[in-house]
Amino acid sequence: MKITVIGSGYVGLVTAACFSEVGLDVWCMDMDRAKIDALNAGKCPIYEPSLPELLERNASAGRLHFTTDLEVCLTDADVAFIAVGTPEGEDGSADVSYVCNAARSIGNLMKGDLVVVVKSTVPMGTCGKVEAILREELAARNADCRFDVVSNPEFLKEGHAVNDFMMPDRVIIGVENERARAVMSELYRPFMMTGDRILFMDRASSELTKYTANAMLATRISFMNDIANLCERVGASVDMVRRGIGMDQRIGPKFLYAGCGYGGSCFPKDVKALIATAARHGYDMQVLQAVEHVNAKQKTVLFEKISRHFEGRLKGRTIAVWGLAFKPGTDDMREAPSLVLIAALLEAGCTVRVFDPVAMERGQALLGDTVFFAPNMYAAAEGADALAVVTEWKEFRLPDWKKLRAGMKTPVLFDGRNVYLKETLRDAGFTGYRIG
Repeated sequence: MKITVIGSGYVGLVTAACFSEVGLDVWCMDMDRAKIDALNAGKCPIYEPSLPELLERNASAGRLHFTTDLEVCLTDADVAFIAVGTPEGEDGSADVSYVCNAARSIGNLMKGDLVVVVKSTVPMGTCGKVEAILREELAARNADCRFDVVSNPEFLKEGHAVNDFMMPDRVIIGVENERARAVMSELYRPFMMTGDRILFMDRASSELTKYTANAMLATRISFMNDIANLCERVGASVDMVRRGIGMDQRIGPKFLYAGCGYGGSCFPKDVKALIATAARHGYDMQVLQAVEHVNAKQKTVLFEKISRHFEGRLKGRTIAVWGLAFKPGTDDMREAPSLVLIAALLEAGCTVRVFDPVAMERGQALLGDTVFFAPNMYAAAEGADALAVVTEWKEFRLPDWKKLRAGMKTPVLFDGRNVYLKETLRDAGFTGYRIG
């Protein structure tokens, strides 16, 4: 079976690499010539554990190809995945223009029967738009090609994407007929050796499932951040509350950790898109509006704690920041809480010294020379009046406390991810502030 993947971004590359890993002939197409040249030279454009090895191994084996030529990709192809971006529009809705452009190109170039799979995160009804575009393009050139349009949203966690694809907890597929169902069943069969975790449904439900999953996870995070802020006011411990409610099997322990807000490319964008979709259909998503509001406010919590500690006198102080990426395991800084904190510190007249294990290059592109990029975590804290931990990288969990304290001007630590126990900070001689 030959498959085509349109888009060599995060989702497209993981999809192409993992399908080629199980023996399929995969052609990955992108209009960005520089990116395709880099991929053909063996360079992975994103940070994702295990992905560079998969790309190299399968490209060397002749199962994975990168090109800007969509016509070559579609020749004799059985399945074409659309995995292009759906950026946030001005009103918060998802911009599906890239998806529609991809569909138009497919309709203009396809020569045989094809299953077209929408892998991009798209609002309800997008598959219908893709189907209409394909019919229009085929009719314009009087081409007699049979096609089916399928919804197959991704559920990949950055930092764990390859494992999530190879051993999925579920595969959601929206189909309209048995032919498309049979093709998709065969395509995902290699990943179902330990149990069938494919759930077939209609396309609209499949599209909505993706948004609903991310909205639910975002809701749990904002809810616990709300509880954490209340804990600080009533003298309770959010860690104990989290453990207590997590033991309830109806709730479970996951995504109940308080912190300084969520970020990334999915949760913020998908929550806004779902709110916008509902508004277009005359419905007010009040819970998700609150989720978004709480998260925006939570990203300012660390700065507020720092400002209170120094009684508002921040000008001229040096603040160290550990962690730039929105979460560990990625260099993604989209909507990262670190950016909100750094902007506020700079506005207050602080000197900011930063370190992140993998996101330094991306951070330099975003922040330029406004901050000092330290070569390691201890260098970042050198001479600092305080240290803020924003991303819970593993290497931050057990620092050399004596070395850290000796390098800082004053031993004050603001833990934005509750990495450290308050007793640990106290015993290390630090004035410590946590969330909740």
